[in-house]
Amino acid sequence: MPGMPRKAALTLAASLALLATACTGRPDSGANDDASKETTLTFWHAWSAPSEVKAVRDLVAGFEKAHPRIHVDVVGNMTDDKINQALRAGGGKAPDVISSFTTNSVGKFCSSGALVDLDPFFDKSGIDPEKTFPKAMNEYTQFEGNRCAVPLLGDAYGLYYNKTAFEKAGVTAPPKTWSEFERVAKKLTIPQGDTFEQLGFMPNYHGWETTTEHYLGQFSPTYFDEDGKSNVGKDPAFEKAFRMQKRLVDTLGGYRKLETYRSGLGDEWGPKHPFHTGQVAMQLDGEWRLGMALAAEPEFEIGVAPLPVPDDQADQYGKGYITGTIAGIAATSEKQNAAWELVKYMTTDTDAVVNFSNAIHNVPSTLEALKSPKLKYDPRFKTFLEIAANPNSTTAPASVNGGVYLTTIQQFGYDYESGKATDLKAGLRRTAEQIDTDIAQAK
Repeated sequence: MPGMPRKAALTLAASLALLATACTGRPDSGANDDASKETTLTFWHAWSAPSEVKAVRDLVAGFEKAHPRIHVDVVGNMTDDKINQALRAGGGKAPDVISSFTTNSVGKFCSSGALVDLDPFFDKSGIDPEKTFPKAMNEYTQFEGNRCAVPLLGDAYGLYYNKTAFEKAGVTAPPKTWSEFERVAKKLTIPQGDTFEQLGFMPNYHGWETTTEHYLGQFSPTYFDEDGKSNVGKDPAFEKAFRMQKRLVDTLGGYRKLETYRSGLGDEWGPKHPFHTGQVAMQLDGEWRLGMALAAEPEFEIGVAPLPVPDDQADQYGKGYITGTIAGIAATSEKQNAAWELVKYMTTDTDAVVNFSNAIHNVPSTLEALKSPKLKYDPRFKTFLEIAANPNSTTAPASVNGGVYLTTIQQFGYDYESGKATDLKAGLRRTAEQIDTDIAQAK
C-alpha cells in the first residue's frame, strides 16, 4: 500500500445483474439469504489515509449503484486483531465482509473457519480463480484446499536504482543476476573513511524491505513439503539465498560497518529515505516506493527494474515477490449471498479493480485488470504490472500460525549475517525444527 509498511493489494470486481448472479454456497455455509432483497452489509477494512478511505468509499459506491438493493456500511482503520475478535464474537455489529493488509492471516482465517470457503461461490458464478488472478495471488488466498480469501489489489517487489549514479560508475543497465548485482553494488559504493559517501546497496536484513522472504522470492523456494513439514533445511534454495545475502554484506563493508551507516540514515516512510537522498544507490522495494520517491524530488533520475535472479535461473529474470490485501466473507454473517456480491464486485470486475488501483496506486489483482488500457500510471510502474503477471513470481505460503515461520527464518537471518551463527546448514536445520514445533503447537 502506498506510503504504508503494510502490504496492500486491492483487486476489485464488478459483477452486475443482481438477480442473475445471486448464488448460494454450500447448504451448511450459512448462505441462505436472498441477495435480491433489500439488505445492509457491514464491510470492515484497514485503510486510514484520507485518500485511501475515499477510494474505498468510491469503490463501494460503484457497487451500490450496480446493486441498488444492497447497502454497505463501511468501517475503516480496522486492524487484524479487531477483525479476528469480531469474527469470533459474531453478532449484529460484526462485519459481513472484511479485508486485511496481510496475507499472513490467511492460514488462520481458513483453518479456524472464521471466513467461509469461497469456492462454492466462484463455482455458482462461473468464475475460475486460476484464470482470473495472477498465480502468486491465487496461491496466497487459500490454505490446505480452503479458498477463504480473494485478492484485493497487490504489491510487487522490484529494484529501484539511481540512474545518475549508474552513469557516473559506468554501469549501463540494471543487473539481472545476483553475481552481476554484487559487482554493480560494489562499483556504486564510494567509501569515506569509516563510513560511505554512497553505498551501492544496503543488504542487511534490518534494511528497508530487505527481508529474508523478499530475497528468497527470487530463488523460488519450497517452504513446506507435501506433509506440511518445513523444507528450510532441505531445499537448497534457502542455503543459496542466505549465502548470497551474506556475501553482499561482506563485500560491501561488513555487518558492523553497514549497521553503523544504516543507523544514521532516514526512516523507511519519510522523505529522507536513503534512496531518496542518494545515500543508497539501489533499493529493493515495492511498487509504492516510486510515488514516494518522486514526491521527495530527488536530484537524480529514478530507474525501475525487476530484482536479480540466481545465475542458474537467468531465464526467469522478470519475476518477483508478490503479496497484497485480501478480502473474505465472515462465517458468522447471515447475509453471505449478498456479501458475495460485494466481494465478487470488488475483486473480479475489471473496471472496479482498475479504478481502485488507479486511486490506491497498488498493483491490480486480476489478469484482465493488469493489461487494461484504463490503468493510469508512470511508465516505470509497468515493471510491477509485469512482475505481478509473471507466472514465475512467488509468494510466501499460508500457515496455520500466520507469519510465525517467516519471523523464525528472519531471526536466523539476523544471526547469520551478524556472525552469531556460523554453520549455515545446521542453522537452517534448527530453524526448520523450530518452525515444525511452532506449527504443531498451533494446531
